[in-house]
Amino acid sequence: MAIIDSVIVFTVSLLLGAFGIYIGGRVITDYEDYTYAIVTALIGAIIWAVIGFLFGWIPLLGPLLVLSAYVAVINYRYPGGWGNAILISLIAWVASVVVLYVLAAVDIASFEAVGVPGA
Repeated sequence: MAIIDSVIVFTVSLLLGAFGIYIGGRVITDYEDYTYAIVTALIGAIIWAVIGFLFGWIPLLGPLLVLSAYVAVINYRYPGGWGNAILISLIAWVASVVVLYVLAAVDIASFEAVGVPGA
């Protein structure tokens, strides 16, 4: 059962992270494809994990490299350059935190999501 529980938590967290990216992409670039946001969240989570594993231990520089890699994924996947990628990432984080806060407040989920750093 632990594997099934882990898969369910990962899937729900990924969908929630993708929702944040979807909102950010829709607000900034008018791109309205939730499936695209899911793939972006999955790629972002993988890149975040790999870069975090390799460089995350370096004080100050490690977290900056990890965050930069995540924003680079957004920049690669959505049009508009680095400025739009930063804004999409910020909106994704805010949207995810708001949804997670509401879900945690009603005791439905914990306060974390896959695909959006820090959420």
